[in-house]
Amino acid sequence: MARKWYDSQVVRVEEIGPETRHFWLQLPAPEPGEDPFQFRPGQFITMDLPIAEKRLQRWRSYSIASPPGEDGVLELCIVKLDGGLASEYLFNTVQPGSIIRFKGPGGTFTLPPALEREIVMICTGTGVAPFRSMLLDLVQHAQEHAGVHLIFGTRYRSGILYAEEFTQLMETLPGFRYSVALSREDLPGELAFPFPVQQGYVHQIYTEQYATVSPNRVFYLCGWQNMVDEAVERLLALGYDQQQIITELYG
Repeated sequence: MARKWYDSQVVRVEEIGPETRHFWLQLPAPEPGEDPFQFRPGQFITMDLPIAEKRLQRWRSYSIASPPGEDGVLELCIVKLDGGLASEYLFNTVQPGSIIRFKGPGGTFTLPPALEREIVMICTGTGVAPFRSMLLDLVQHAQEHAGVHLIFGTRYRSGILYAEEFTQLMETLPGFRYSVALSREDLPGELAFPFPVQQGYVHQIYTEQYATVSPNRVFYLCGWQNMVDEAVERLLALGYDQQQIITELYG
């Protein structure tokens, strides 16, 4: 059987964008008769951080950004929130060698076994983490799909996460598309990006490209609640069914 709580060791920390860091956690080796930690792409772990006395004030959940099967190492992508107790601890105290206690995996924000419908992934900021796990898992298993479009939004080009990886996926994962919306970047007429970029918000991209409703399409939304709520409202207004919209909130 699997244990409920794990004591992982931070083996690497890397800054990848403005107030955004990667954390790599090494899982403990399974004890005799114990199942190894397993998760499905899109799931999250819940950390118990030493930042408060009450249990629920210490718990913070973060999506796993790495695919399953990476040598017992979990990768997380975390943004720093001003005044956040967890952020202060993770960004100012945690370093390689630190021990982080967590439980999991949790969540149902996962892809179905058979990808028979077109998938549109819409996210902002570190909401891209579960999608990265899903996409890398698709590549590892060479899984057939009906098309995947990742639409990522952030304020400035410095906040585009995993740009090189997703650019490479456009060449190595058949049927994959990648689009970026920059809400506060002034884009000159000729700006060299290896993927489509437009000024504005993610909503402009999917409402333009998916205005024609299809029952063979499903939307996965991950990000701040305001973005997700607006996306759900817009998709329903276009005529999509609620069952075609799957959401995950953070923050």
